[in-house]
Amino acid sequence: MSKRKLKESSAESAESISQVQKILRERFCHHCAAGKLFGMEQQYRHLLELLKRTTVHGESNSALIIGPRGSGKTALLNHVLKDLREMKQVRENLLEVHLNGNPFLSGLLQTNDKVALKEITRQLQLENVVGDKVFGSFAENLAFLLEALRKGDRTSSCPILFVLDEFDLFVHHKNQTLLYNLFDISQSAQTPVTVVGLTCRQDILELLEKRVKSRFSHRQIYLMNSFDFKQYIKIFKNQLSLPAEFPDESFAQKWNNNVQHLSEDKTVQDMLQNLFHHSKDLRSLHSLLMLAGSAVTVHHPLLTAADLQEASRQHSTDSKANIVHGLSVLEICLIIAMKHLTEVYDGEPFNFQMVYNEFQKFIQRKAHSMYNFEKPVVMKAFEHLLQLELVKPLERPSVRAQREYVLMKLLLDSSQIMDALQVYPNCPTDVKQWAASSLSWL
Repeated sequence: MSKRKLKESSAESAESISQVQKILRERFCHHCAAGKLFGMEQQYRHLLELLKRTTVHGESNSALIIGPRGSGKTALLNHVLKDLREMKQVRENLLEVHLNGNPFLSGLLQTNDKVALKEITRQLQLENVVGDKVFGSFAENLAFLLEALRKGDRTSSCPILFVLDEFDLFVHHKNQTLLYNLFDISQSAQTPVTVVGLTCRQDILELLEKRVKSRFSHRQIYLMNSFDFKQYIKIFKNQLSLPAEFPDESFAQKWNNNVQHLSEDKTVQDMLQNLFHHSKDLRSLHSLLMLAGSAVTVHHPLLTAADLQEASRQHSTDSKANIVHGLSVLEICLIIAMKHLTEVYDGEPFNFQMVYNEFQKFIQRKAHSMYNFEKPVVMKAFEHLLQLELVKPLERPSVRAQREYVLMKLLLDSSQIMDALQVYPNCPTDVKQWAASSLSWL
């Protein structure tokens, strides 16, 4: 083959790999509406019909999508919205407002109703309409915003969809004013408004105030991961396979054949079975496949069983155990003392003084390699564990509370500690023996 043809072939290959990486990123990182929904066809039809009644017929409504984390709540909503936007009657007609109650998500800090209202104003592009007007209450401000969008009666107004992710966190806003007003508007016969909340709380209705609950339509769409392992393997294949419209047909066929072989590989099936038994949610599977997909390059164009096994190893790595690897021997000893106290007192909380006493017992009875540190040094080590969040106080300590007697809880379990000690560099033998010892010596 000539150098020119080799270059062209290499460029085509690079382009194909780039396309594969883009598809996998969109599929696994952005809740992309591409691909297929698994085991939620009925819920899809229900939600699509509900939103069609708002966008096409001008009906207002409200609904909650309830399911455990990773069950596909966001993916379901994104699929429905994608199909809605492709409808001729809906295109360029639906206004969407997306709010998130999680205060730790950057850029989505709707931590109270006032901030949430500002975000609604921004997303509806009504900053210029509101201007410097001052309103007596949150309800008046919200009513004004909606009034600004009205063009006439129900049939000629723009439909608005409010999506409230982490819906249960909005429940904690003062007086639930935002929820009350949104649900109240969704019952009116003027602007078509639908409020869709996403939550993992099964008891969400119990958290709503009486006046809010009375205005909610009580439509609830439940998502449960009810598929078996056979279906899980099908999902694995579907999520990794390239679509029929992939530009390079020849490469797509090679890729999809390879995915088929991987799904039949015994080591891959065993690895997937472990993940399936640990967590059936698709978010864990997506995370694993994203890690494996990052190994794909021009020089390594197809996934292998080894790639998936390495991704599984990284995926199951315990972050807290990794922190333990970087601790000093004194800090390790304090964790072992806490482990023994937790086992002896059946999970009851402990304080620093109890931990210090256990450490002293170990030094006096068993330790040959350990130096007996002074109490302030041991306290410093204990406070470092607190900063690393390997230990946490049961309650926020008051100013008057003595540090030695604040009740604490260990955030590592016994297996995590023992696993971390197995690979801890240069850990003294007597410390390992103390960690593995029975409770009778205490």
